[in-house]
Amino acid sequence: MRQTWPLTLMALFLAFAAACPAQQAEPWHINGLDSQSQFESRDNTNFFSHGVMVSNETTLITAEQAAATDLTGEVVAEGDVTILDHGHIWRGTNFIYNFKTGDVRAGSFKTGQMPFSVSGEHLTGNSNRVYTATNAAITTDDYERSAYRIRARQITIVPGDYFEAHQATFYIGKTPVFYWPYYKRKLGQHPNNWQFAPGYRSMFGPYLLSAYNWYGTGLLDGTIHFDERERRGLAGGPDLWLHGGDWGEAAFRYYFARDQDPGADGIAAPHLKEDRQRMSFYYEDRLGSNATAKVVANYQSDPLVIRDFYLEEYNANVEPASFAEATQLRPNWVLDGMAQPRLVNFFETVERLPDVKLTGLRQEVGVTPVYYESESSVGYYERAFSNTNSPSPFTNITLAPDGLGYFVTRGWTTNPANYTAARADTFHQFTLPETFFGWLNITPRMGGRATYYSDVNGPQVHTNQQARGVFNTGVDVSFKAARVFRDAENSLLDVHELRHIIEPDIDYGYVPAPTRSASQLPQFDYQQPSLRQLPLEYPGYNSIDSIGSQNVLRLMLRNKLQTKRQDGLEDLVNWAVYTDWNLSPGTNHAFTDFYSDLDLRPRSWLTFNSSTRYDLADSRWREAIERIFVQPTTAWSLSLGYYYLMNNDPEFQSYPGQNVPGNNLIDFSLYYRMNENWGRASPSGLKRKTEPCRSRFIPFTAISEAGPRP
Repeated sequence: MRQTWPLTLMALFLAFAAACPAQQAEPWHINGLDSQSQFESRDNTNFFSHGVMVSNETTLITAEQAAATDLTGEVVAEGDVTILDHGHIWRGTNFIYNFKTGDVRAGSFKTGQMPFSVSGEHLTGNSNRVYTATNAAITTDDYERSAYRIRARQITIVPGDYFEAHQATFYIGKTPVFYWPYYKRKLGQHPNNWQFAPGYRSMFGPYLLSAYNWYGTGLLDGTIHFDERERRGLAGGPDLWLHGGDWGEAAFRYYFARDQDPGADGIAAPHLKEDRQRMSFYYEDRLGSNATAKVVANYQSDPLVIRDFYLEEYNANVEPASFAEATQLRPNWVLDGMAQPRLVNFFETVERLPDVKLTGLRQEVGVTPVYYESESSVGYYERAFSNTNSPSPFTNITLAPDGLGYFVTRGWTTNPANYTAARADTFHQFTLPETFFGWLNITPRMGGRATYYSDVNGPQVHTNQQARGVFNTGVDVSFKAARVFRDAENSLLDVHELRHIIEPDIDYGYVPAPTRSASQLPQFDYQQPSLRQLPLEYPGYNSIDSIGSQNVLRLMLRNKLQTKRQDGLEDLVNWAVYTDWNLSPGTNHAFTDFYSDLDLRPRSWLTFNSSTRYDLADSRWREAIERIFVQPTTAWSLSLGYYYLMNNDPEFQSYPGQNVPGNNLIDFSLYYRMNENWGRASPSGLKRKTEPCRSRFIPFTAISEAGPRP
């Protein structure tokens, strides 16, 4: 029998009251989620469909459909199931929950407690709120496809207290990195603990890096560093994190080193003294659902202090900037305001005081197939050169009194003088993406840019106010073709079927000569040397002040070979080759360098990466990066790499004849996991510059934690 919900609920509540007068369990309440929800009762079992919510004082269940048994208090929920049990959330497609005992069972499930997200199979739990599951995955990366995770054969979860993982392996992507026979982690406040990293490095001698991690009441926590390096001396400082909730998050870091040998690596740099320090401050707050504010301040006593004591941080960002920024997001627009001062004088900086930019995201124009995008900015800028006493060229361009030409003065200066100007720039572009024959993608584009510059003020560079116009057009043509080889089998390469994917791409860009050349304009957003190809299209190419004429075809071909392996589909080969064909070369060569990026994975535990750059005009290699990574088991791994950079690369010469030494670098590392608490890492390297020959070896680093087990 089928009934409407109001009458059904009244009858259901009366039936429960009459049938269960002696039950000690809390009563439950049942509601439909919308007007389409339905109820049917048969043999003391109540069936619900098209959305149902079952709840009592401690638990709430929502599902697409459910069956509730009066006598046992058991609810079988199916579909999109969510359970809120004593403040903890479980999600899945099928659950069995007992409102009388609190027992729960599930097939596949997901749950989480900040910052962890857990998924698995065969969940069971009881009224003492201890849950077990198998084939679990644990991560703090909340994307659908997490970049890293712990996979465990079995897991025990006590919500709000801890989880235990048995036979656990830590993965980065599909690559296993660490293995724990047993791993336990508190879900509540983490206990205070010590970290120690002993080791040896030729620049440091024997060293011991110590850190005390402490956790406050949730408002403030941090780390205190105590470091001793035999060759360099004592160093240390605090890292503090402030958790302000609705008022945002802040961090403060300070590190001081009484350096006994600041020139240990032989690099001459300004401001090197015994007393060395770095200080950084970070603050971020969400001003609303689509608005954020951020403040970053970085100070260091010399250019190399971060390189010497925080090498990984230095490799990620050689010259950390300081700025304040506020961003407002809208469905089709982004408004961004920035102020960027300079806090140290040995790094070249473009101060932006301020810089306001409005970005129009790519969006449809009405009901047409045409798309529109834009980028407009206005600001006041100062190009502040580094104070390093290195020779640099300067150029003065002054408009002739009759307005029909320019006076150009060039020379050399030890310290280039700073210059300032205001600039307003606006860019607009239309694209028309189309697919022909179901496989051929053609996207023509057309756009324009207008830029205004005020008078440039500076003792060595001066230009009058001027405007510049730029027109751009082009078209991108690409397609993808694939073929599957079902009979392909090779035990040596672990190949089980093959899929070949080929992706040609031709991108044509045309920009006639702008109304002002780059040499006539102040350079604030200018093109910097790069070992990789720069974007061909606007607004991807954002060196606003360096825009010149362009008539280029970018040719690219990507090939993939995919095969089925134990962990699913893997790329056996992923190879892209590309170059630019300059159709109006002028004094340049018709073809730019030829690039190749290759990833080869002949086995799941063996990976080879190659990235090369070949100079077609002069028949020489300009750059090569080769690396082999071997990891037969989760207990150990080995990597070997080679890096080559050509001597006196013209792209990195500030003036003709400048000596820019290249590099030959060989590095290798061995990692071995001795047990669940200790691992041994042995990174080493041999580095050779043109003159002199130098080498650096790092025999080992061992890391462990002391203190209460998490």
